[in-house]
Amino acid sequence: MAGLVVVVVVVVVLNPFLKNFQVKNYVGDHVFLDWAKKTDPEYDINNFWNFPKYLSLFVKVGTFSTITPKRQQLLISEDVIQWPIGFTETPKSICNKDCSPGSMKVSLEGKAACCFDCIPCPENEISGKTGMDQCEKCPETHYANAEKRHCLEKTVTFLAYDDPLGKGIALISVGFSALTALVIWVFVNHRDTPIVKANNRSLSYILLITLTLCFLCPLLYIGLPNPATCILQQNLFGILFTVALSTVLAKTTTVVMAFKITAPGRKTRRLLISKAPTFIIPVCTLMQIILSSIWLATSPPFIDMDAHSEHGCIIILCSKGSAIAFYCALAYLGAMAFGSYLVAFLSRNLPDTFNEAKYLSFRMLVFCTVWVTFLPVYHSTTGKVMVAMEVFSILASSAGILSLIFAPKCYIILLKSHRNTVHHIKDKSYERSKIYLKYN
Repeated sequence: MAGLVVVVVVVVVLNPFLKNFQVKNYVGDHVFLDWAKKTDPEYDINNFWNFPKYLSLFVKVGTFSTITPKRQQLLISEDVIQWPIGFTETPKSICNKDCSPGSMKVSLEGKAACCFDCIPCPENEISGKTGMDQCEKCPETHYANAEKRHCLEKTVTFLAYDDPLGKGIALISVGFSALTALVIWVFVNHRDTPIVKANNRSLSYILLITLTLCFLCPLLYIGLPNPATCILQQNLFGILFTVALSTVLAKTTTVVMAFKITAPGRKTRRLLISKAPTFIIPVCTLMQIILSSIWLATSPPFIDMDAHSEHGCIIILCSKGSAIAFYCALAYLGAMAFGSYLVAFLSRNLPDTFNEAKYLSFRMLVFCTVWVTFLPVYHSTTGKVMVAMEVFSILASSAGILSLIFAPKCYIILLKSHRNTVHHIKDKSYERSKIYLKYN
């Protein structure tokens, strides 16, 4: 016990002196007896060599320093390390292998940080290196390849003439336009026959020419869009359809007024003589032009890019600009179609020979059905399919007017010429028919 007391006393007395001493260990490193003076702590990493057996050597294979940058604190010479038999590489302190390119790490709940799972990168994201914690999103103009390791540049596309869809639309458009031109030729060649007169020649010519232009409108939707075609796409077809529907309305009104005349002095006769129904066309068209002007002045159509509809493609198309203006234009056309339907209802009991408006309610029903169907389908599609839906609606509604109004007349003119005579007309309703023919 006395010896222990002596040792303690010696340590306490000598400690202030020993702090100032510096010695070297067996490998030549300086060692401070005062830990506070050691400002650059560095640790050796030793490998225990025991081969051959009972060799029992500690060999320095690396160091760990706290004052160097983080990525340089640990230095190991792997070629010096001697592993036990059966080991061929450095062991790793993780639960599983690093995530391969195209995937990212996801931590596992309740496990150590070195344990994780690998999941593929989300849509349009990539990881180009091993062991990525997060995937990188590709720019709007690029898309991820199938392995999700690289971003590839998207192809710029549009509804072109060499595209099967564009080629089909162009052929249908030109075909219906040529067919309408053929109907015009038939009506002009038989302009003095009763059936053509009964159709109101001037209004029939206006309607046929307008339908010819309507069938050509889809060509504006094909090819690389530019500011001019974007403006014409939406406004030209609206104006042309207004002319077509107002012409149908004028023709129907003329029929009703002609067959309602029973006395020479009636006001209806004076309106018919003055061609008053024909003023429906410029008045209705002017209103549509005003709507289009407001549309262009506030929020006109413009060129837009759709980078999400088709994988790996950027679709160039025309945006409507103001959706409100677009739907106002459609609503105006719908109101005119409904007006034609009401007039047709008034003429349901008129004589069949000259009653061009007798089945107009069905024609307007077809027209409205096409565009009512168009709206939900239009909103449920994107890209080139959306453009194609609008084009097919234009073609279908134009074809409906052409076939339901002019197909029966062409059938009589070309195949049933014996019915295209005054004698046949007189047998039906001579007095009223004579009034209608007089003013047409």
